[in-house]
This record gives sequence, C-alpha cells and structure tokens, in this order.
Amino acid sequence: MAQVEKRGGLLRKSLASKKPLKEKVVLMYDEIFMTEDPSKCSPRFWEELFLMKVNLEYLEGKLESLDGEELMKIKDNINSLFQHCIQALGEEHPIRVVNALQTLCALIRGVHQKNKSTSGFDIINMLMGFDKAELCMKNLMESLDSLLCAEGSESLKSLCLKLLLCLVTVTDNISQNTILEYVMINSIFEAILQILSHPPSRREHGYDAVVLLALLVNYRKYESVNPYIVKLSIVDDEATLNGMGLVIAQALSEYNRQYKDKEEEHQSGFFSALTNMVGSMFIADAHEKISVQTNEAILLALYEAVHLNRNFITVLAQSHPEIGLVTTPVSPTPTTPVTPLGTTPPSSDVISSVELPLDADVQTSNLLITFLKYSSIVMQDTKDEHRLHSGKLCLIILTCIAEDQYANAFLHDDNMNFRVNLHRMPMRHRKKAADKNLPCRPLVCAVLDLMVEFIVTHMMKEFPMDLYVRCIQVVQKLLCYQKKCRVRLHYTWRELWSALINLLKFLMSNETVLLAKHNIFTLALMIVNLFNMFITYGDTFLPTPSSYDELYYEIIRMHQSFDNLYSMVLRLSTNAGQWKEAASKVTHALVNIRAIINHFNPKIESYAAVNHISQLSEEQVLEVVRANYDTLTLKLQDGLDQYERYSEQHKEAAFFKELVRSISTNVRRNLAFHTLSQEALLKEFSTIS
Repeated sequence: MAQVEKRGGLLRKSLASKKPLKEKVVLMYDEIFMTEDPSKCSPRFWEELFLMKVNLEYLEGKLESLDGEELMKIKDNINSLFQHCIQALGEEHPIRVVNALQTLCALIRGVHQKNKSTSGFDIINMLMGFDKAELCMKNLMESLDSLLCAEGSESLKSLCLKLLLCLVTVTDNISQNTILEYVMINSIFEAILQILSHPPSRREHGYDAVVLLALLVNYRKYESVNPYIVKLSIVDDEATLNGMGLVIAQALSEYNRQYKDKEEEHQSGFFSALTNMVGSMFIADAHEKISVQTNEAILLALYEAVHLNRNFITVLAQSHPEIGLVTTPVSPTPTTPVTPLGTTPPSSDVISSVELPLDADVQTSNLLITFLKYSSIVMQDTKDEHRLHSGKLCLIILTCIAEDQYANAFLHDDNMNFRVNLHRMPMRHRKKAADKNLPCRPLVCAVLDLMVEFIVTHMMKEFPMDLYVRCIQVVQKLLCYQKKCRVRLHYTWRELWSALINLLKFLMSNETVLLAKHNIFTLALMIVNLFNMFITYGDTFLPTPSSYDELYYEIIRMHQSFDNLYSMVLRLSTNAGQWKEAASKVTHALVNIRAIINHFNPKIESYAAVNHISQLSEEQVLEVVRANYDTLTLKLQDGLDQYERYSEQHKEAAFFKELVRSISTNVRRNLAFHTLSQEALLKEFSTIS
C-alpha cells in the first residue's frame, strides 16, 4: 500500500514538473523573435501564421519585454511580419485578413510601448524600414480603404476602424505620431464619409468613424495643411452630414438617458428619502453621485463639424419626427465602461436597427436640443477637471453657433417652437420646475435659459471665470443678432437681468479673494455693457414697450448694487495699482446706468412723498418711469453691438491640444483586448470554406 502511494507521489511529481505546452502560434511568434528568418526552414511559415488564431496578449507582451538592442536585432523579422500582414489584407480568405489586422494592432502598440522615448522615425524604421515605409503604408491604407468601402463583412470593417484608431492614438500627442503623415497622404476620408452616409454601416460603425475623423482633423492642425480639415470643411452631401449628425445625436442622447435613469433611480432610493427627511444639506453629495461620465470625443467631433463646415449648421435643426415614434429596446443595455473622459461608444444595443429616439418627451427633436440637454447636465458640475473641459467645449460650440447667421435664423424662428427640458441643478432656494409646464418656444430661449442657469449656479469659491466670460459672450452675440435683424423675442428677460445683477453682487462681495486670481473687471465690464445694450437698443428688439419699462424698473430697484459697483471701480481707478485701467473702463461704462438711477430715484421719492406712500408698488414705479422718459438724457456708446469673432488658433490652441491628448489616451485605453476579440469574427466566418 505504501509502495502504491509512493508510486502515486512520484507520478504526481513528474506531472507537476512538466511545463505547459505552448500553442503553435506562440511557438511561431518565438521563431519571429529569433535573429534568423523563420521562413528559411519553413517556406510556408507566413502562410500558416495567418491561419492561426492571434494571441494578442503574448505578441504585445513579448515586444514590450525586449530592450532596444534586442529589438534592433530582430528588426528584419519585425519588418517582414509587418509586410506580410499587409499582403494578407489582400487575401480572399477572411480569416487571414482578420488575423493580419489583429497582428498589426499588436505590432503597432507593442513597438510604440517599447519606444515611447524615441522619435517617430525610429518607430517607422522598426515596423517597416525607412526604405519601404512609403510603399508599405500606401498598400496598408489602400487595403483598409478597400475593406471599408466593400460590401463585405461588417466585422472586418469594425476591425479596420479599430486598427486605424489604434494607429492614430498610439501616442498621447497625436501630432508627434509621424506614421500619421502617411495617413494624411493616403486619405481614407471618403471611406469614412461612405460609412456615415450609408444607414446600415453608420449604425454599426458610425461612432468609431466619427471619433476617428475628429482625431485625424487634429493632427498638426496649426503647423501644416491637414487634408482632413480641408475636406471636412467643404462636404455638402446632405446624407453624409445628416449621418454624422445622427451619430453625434445618438451618443449625446444615450448620455442624457443614462443621466435621467440615474437621477430617477436616485430620487426613488433610500438616499433621496434621507435627504428629504433632514433637509437639503446633502444635495451636493446627491448630485455628485448621479454624475455620468462625459464624452469629450463625440463633443470634439460636433465642435469640428460646427466650426469647420457651414453646411453642418443645417443639421443642428434637422427635425426627426420618426425618431420620436421609435421605442427603445426592452432588453437591458450594457453599461459604458467608466473612464476619466468617457470616450467609450454607446452600446450597440442602443444604436440598433432603428435610429434612437432623441427626446422622449416630444414627438420631434433635433441635434441642437440633444446638445443643449447634454450641456445642461455637464455644466452643472465644473469642479472636476474633465467636466470643466467638457463645459468649456460646450460653451465654445455655442459661441460658434451664436456667431453663425443661418444658425441664428433658425434659433429665432417663430415657426420652429420646441419644448426643451433642460436639467437644473438642485438648489435650496428654488423648487424643481415641472417638466410638463414648459412652453413651446423658439430654440434661442433654451440657449438663453442655459446661460441664465449657468450664471445662477456657479457663484462659488472656485470661480470658473473663463466659463463665465464665454457665457456672457454667447448672450451678447445673440443680442447683436436680435438688434441687427430687429427680432422681438418673447422671453422672460427679467430672469437674465436678475441673474446678471446677482453676479455683479457676487463679484463685489468676494472682491479680495477673486482679484487674487482673476481680473474681475473684464467680466464686470461685459455685464455692464449687456445692460447698456438693452438701454441703447432695447426698443428695437425687446418684445413690448412694457419690457423696456421693466428693464428700467429692475435697474432702479437694484440701484444699490450699481452704486456699490461704481464706488468699487472708482476707488481702484483713482489708485495707481494694477487694476487702474481695467476699473476705469467699468467706471465709464456705468455712465448711462447711473444717469437712469440719478434721474428717476428723486422723482420716485418725490411721488412717494406727495402721495404719502411709504413703499411704492411696481406699477406705481413704472408709472413714474413712463412719465419721465422725456427728460432723461443718455450718452450714445459705441461698439456695443460689435464683438471679436471666435478664433481657435490664436486663443484656444493649448486647450485643444490638451483635450485631444486626453481623448487619445482614453480611446487607446478603451481599445482593450476584448474589443479586438476574435470570437464573433470566427463565428461569422465559420461557414466559409
């Protein structure tokens, strides 16, 4: 018995000491990592390699494990592997094509990981050799272009786009990725457009195609002529532009839906009940928990389309009545992986065989409404750096829209009325607005609502000065259009005036803290000049004479705030400090506001004294105002209806460089091994002999 146990023990020991068998493809990779040409002993080596299931992890890991010298010793074999991959892309057998595409992904990523500190030219030499690089990349791009434009497998097209995204994002700073020079020369722009214009391929690959295009547009955009920028700026095909708009709308809409679901889940949960019980002291925490990861990649695509292509402006207002009739799938949708910038595409279940409903509340919607809703969520919380960038990009997009003549025409169109349910930040002093009570109004009202909401909700210690400046600029540009075209917009202007005055009060009460970080007089001057715009030109664009009276009432009612502002800027403009010039500009800008206050206040006091009234009603004050317009003298101020147009290259280059770097990092991170899995591909091709 003891002998049997001993024999059993020996048997177990021998089994344990036995090394696990390597799969054949790994043995073949090992041959490539030798200095000898693997095809010398085995003439069919490359032919057999692409019939084997790729082991991405092993191949990429092996490349990363070698040091620079070891890698240089096998450079010829790496070059051969790269060239044979490109040759295999032309094969009829789809399994070979799949394996070649995946091998290329591993090769590009592995070599780049190893050579992070070296120049792009070393990478090119390591992958394909300087002498053959031009021809290799020409053949690669032509093969990818053919596969993307062919009628064949959707899985192959998906893999081609994944390879291109891998190629583009392999370095954090895409402008340092020298391989992209060949992607510029051998353009795949038309292939991307074909995907976007063709509904079936757009549903499958639209997201990747749009993100790829947004990244390619940002390659050395300030240093040289980028053909993707040139071509994107002149696209005028309606189907293509609408296709691009739909992809962006679907991604933003999916974000809005996820946020709404989390919000509802939150309100019905225990935490919500606890919050209601103890008051609103936990509102900030509750809001923090329902935040959903933002999607800068798709936002960048929207920006580039709006900024570069004037024809795309029409897509913003393109109504989709049929979309509102579509019901979302009952099956649960997979959640998006959480990444700092949320550059993961919406789940394929969402972009399914029918276009996604953009707005559950109304029958028709459009890209602009979806974007405004998205902005209202993202701009709620700007404390997080990524959300701050996202909010900034939203305001830049709105700036471009507010400057465009055609965009303004449909924003202010009385025949295009929508009910836009913007998200409002939970605040102690106000109740949540009932969604059903929202009126149908021109879209510009929703833009103004969004700006007012931002002004009201971001007066805090970590003051987002840059976002406030952009917000006020958007309002100014909209007012300039209204004044120029004499558009009398029926809007609750008093909400805007009240928000602006409260902002001035905040700047004054936090003068010392804010001046340590910001030039608050720039913002104060912009706010005062908005009031000057209403005072000087309000009779041309305010909806009724009574609206103009209400403006004067609001200025008189809040005269203490304007008096305090004047005292502050007068004090600083008479001192020989760093703020002297900036403060004196505000002093001069206040001339008409002070004239109104100094003209009407004595008359109101006199009216109250004569009629023995201690406190006048609003109607009584308005009566005094209307009776004394004739004797009021105002100065005509120049330049109120003029503004500096948006310029990316001169002012925003650093912001976009950093933004694209973040997007590139996250797109690369989301191109994980599981997204390149062969299982679905092999299943698709299992019937092919």
